Amino acid sequence: MLYYALVFFIVAIVAAALGFGGIAAGAASIAKVLFFIFLVIFLVTLVMGVVRR
Repeated sequence: MLYYALVFFIVAIVAAALGFGGIAAGAASIAKVLFFIFLVIFLVTLVMGVVRR
């Protein structure tokens, strides 16, 4: 999932450099959502690992 966030981030950077506002905004928003989902999953697994010990 982090891979997809990185891919959409790169697509957003390339599209912004070329001046495609709609495509860059869409890819950036998808990358942001995927990043936050990854962050929540990471925190949940971190807490679960600490609680299990």
